[in-house]
Order: sequence, then structure tokens, then C-alpha cells
Amino acid sequence: MTQTLPPIFLAAVKDLLGPRGWTQEPEKLDAAATPWRGTYKGETPLIARPASTAEAAALVKLCAQHGVAMTPQGGNTGLIDGGTPHGEVCVSMTRMTALRETDPFNNSLTIEAGATLVSAQAAADAAGRLFPLSLGSEGTATIGGLISTNAGGVAVLRYGMMRDLILGLEVVLPSGEVWDGLSGLRKNNTGYDLKHLFAGAEGTLGLITAATLKLFPQVQRASAWVICASAEDVVKLLALVRGRVGDSVTSFEIIPGNAVDMVVADIPTTRDPMPSNAPWRVLMDISQTDGAYARSLLESALEAAMEEGLIQDAVIAESETQAKSFWHIRETIPLSKRAYGAALNQDISVPVSRIPVFIEACNAAVRDVLPTADFVIFGHVGDGNLHYSVVEALDAASPQLKAKEAAITRVIYDTVMAHGGSISAEHGVGRLKRDELARLRPPAATDAMRAIKRALDPQGIMNPGRVVTV
Repeated sequence: MTQTLPPIFLAAVKDLLGPRGWTQEPEKLDAAATPWRGTYKGETPLIARPASTAEAAALVKLCAQHGVAMTPQGGNTGLIDGGTPHGEVCVSMTRMTALRETDPFNNSLTIEAGATLVSAQAAADAAGRLFPLSLGSEGTATIGGLISTNAGGVAVLRYGMMRDLILGLEVVLPSGEVWDGLSGLRKNNTGYDLKHLFAGAEGTLGLITAATLKLFPQVQRASAWVICASAEDVVKLLALVRGRVGDSVTSFEIIPGNAVDMVVADIPTTRDPMPSNAPWRVLMDISQTDGAYARSLLESALEAAMEEGLIQDAVIAESETQAKSFWHIRETIPLSKRAYGAALNQDISVPVSRIPVFIEACNAAVRDVLPTADFVIFGHVGDGNLHYSVVEALDAASPQLKAKEAAITRVIYDTVMAHGGSISAEHGVGRLKRDELARLRPPAATDAMRAIKRALDPQGIMNPGRVVTV
């Protein structure tokens, strides 16, 4: 339900932000309340667009004074109903996009929260450095949103999650006070490391306005498309490759054969790099400052894997264009899956060693609920993160997936937990997973999270109803 805004509050916000800093146009309110997938619908009475940290702080202070709830929003590319307002004021960060500083000698850059990921990557590249976070929505997803959800992407194996790429943050607290923690320090052992508290908090503890991010040396990659007979072989292949080339493995993605078929059917210009009846593909990148050396490492690793019978065949990209064509297939799976039919999508993780047994157990458990279930299981093997989808074709004779979503979801979550996993690997919790997480998480963890939320946000105005209830 949309909250009713006190007239004195609304007048103060309009005066504070100016005509470019707010809107109540129905079309824009509707767009802000509709996530990109359109799978659910929210509502908001006002979009507020601060243009500076000072404006953001004054806005939050007004919300605190009048008890007005707010939902921070970046690119609106979330998947767990964390950044879609449900009656709250939508605080859009789209006017806070400045690159404040690039420091190549400290290997860092400071950038505002509304800037897109691709703009941070470009700023690093202009300084002769690399910002390694990479994911499909990087042209739209914003730095603040990526920090708030602790985003992962395809290079976690080498560089870590978004939390691992943060040196410092600037955050407006629920009181309207500003915590300036934009330090470029890599060593600062002076008590609680607050930046890690706000990373992954999904805007429930404060409004992130800027970040200082880690940069790395630029690298060149060698990419391979590999055919494997089983998920067990995929896991063994990862161990072999890492044993031979170490942290040069940047990405290691598992892709099922049926997902490749979906992409090729959906996009006629797409070509299967190596048609095969085998069930699994691996897309891997080896990165080094010297591209020729990266390729030699990749060739050596694949030769060893072939000798041990872990792969059936492989092709190494001969150009950057060919490498991009491999990655195009991987990145197009979510959209082509939607074109194929209905899907129940889960972002989960299990220990890497348990991926094969988890897939077998979970598929069997789902088919106990829905015997006709089919699956598209892909993702980041290197960190145990699978995008596990139960799918049903558009032309299914007797569609049942939607009616059984709740039961299937419960089975998947229980199987994940039975294998020592997590029901949210890189997309966050939001509203969609909040209640299930409370059921599955140890009570002491939930109690601690509630205590933190109450301490920092006693009025409960920062993105209420997400992550944890209080």
C-alpha cells in the first residue's frame, strides 16, 4: 500500500531537490515500481533524485523527521524484489554518477553510487587498470545496487564478490548523518569494518552514495569452450586446471547442452561452437598480462584434461570476436530460457565438491513433485554458484509448473541446505527470499541481524520488509 506523504514533507522535498530532483508523473512512478523482468509490481508515491551527498543526507533526514519510508534504487535490475518500492518513496540514484577520483598508483577509483558498472570499467580502463566485476546487466546495473546486493558475476573465482572489491564507502545513515569512509587504505585495523556491514544489506541500513573500489592490472584472456560428459568431470576439470595454472583461472562456467539449444533456437544468428550430444559444456577464461602466455597455459591444461579423460573435446578461441561469441551464448541463456517457456529460477550455491551430487539429488526431489520437470542449470562452478531453473515448455501438454511453484521452491531450498549450501548466492534476499531465509537460517543469526537493523534504523524507514523483518 502506498504511504500517504505529509504535505509539509512533500513541499520540503520539492524545495530541497528542485524541479529536476523529483517527479510524481504516473508513467515514471510506474516504471520505477516495475522491475525489468516484470514478474511482480510495486508502487510509489514519489521518486526523489538527489544530485549530491548533501542532498541525499538532507532527504534522508526529512524522511526520518516525518517517518517516511524509502527504497533506494539503482538500475532496477534486481531479481529478488529488493529495490522495487512497495509504497515507499523511491530514492533514485540516477543523478549521482560522478567519477570523483582515479588513483592508478593506489589501484583505486572513487565513484558515485548511481554510476553504471560499465562506466566504472571504462574509468579503470582509461587509467590503464582493470575493474574486474562483470555481469550481463553491467550497462544498467549501478555501483550502489551492486554493493547493496554484494553482486558476484563471472570473475568471482579470481577477484571475489563485490564486497571483496570495496576499499571504502560513503553512506547516509537513517538519521541523515553521513559516514565518510571513502578510504583507499588496504590495511586499517581500527575496530569494526563498517563497509562490510553495508555491502549486501540491500539498503536496509543506509543509503550508499559513493564507493572507493579496487583496481587491478589489465590482463589478456584465452577462452575455451569445452565438452564434458558429467558434472563430476566438470568439477574435476576445475581442480585440474587450477592445480596447473593457479589464480590465472578467471572464469569457469558450467552450461548444459539444452541451454545452448535454447539460445540457438531463440537467436538464429547464434552458432553452437561445438555441437555434441554430451550433457555439459564449460566456458573458461585464463588471464595473464601476456596473452600468448595465457593461451599456452590453457592449451597445456586442456591437454592434461584430455589425457585424464575429463573432457571429450574443446576449442580455444582464435580471436576476441570468437571469445565474445562463446560468452554471448552464456549471457543469453536467461532471456532464451524465457522464450522457451515458463521457468522457476533460483540463485543458489553449494560447496564446489558437492555440485554433482546436489544436482542429482535436487533434480530427483523436484521430479517427485513435478514428474514432467525439465532443468536448465548453469553458472559459476568456481565458486559453487548455480542458477538452478525448473523449466516447462510453452507447448507443454498439461502445464503444472506455476501451480506447484511453492512446493518446488521448498524442495529446492531444503535440498540446498541439506548439502551445506545457501539459498542466495549473488542476487540477495529482498522480499522474495526473506521469509524462507528466516526459516532456514540459525535463529541466532536472525536475532543478530534484527538487533543491527533496530540499532541503526530504529524507525524502520530504510527499505523496510527486505532481508529481515523486525
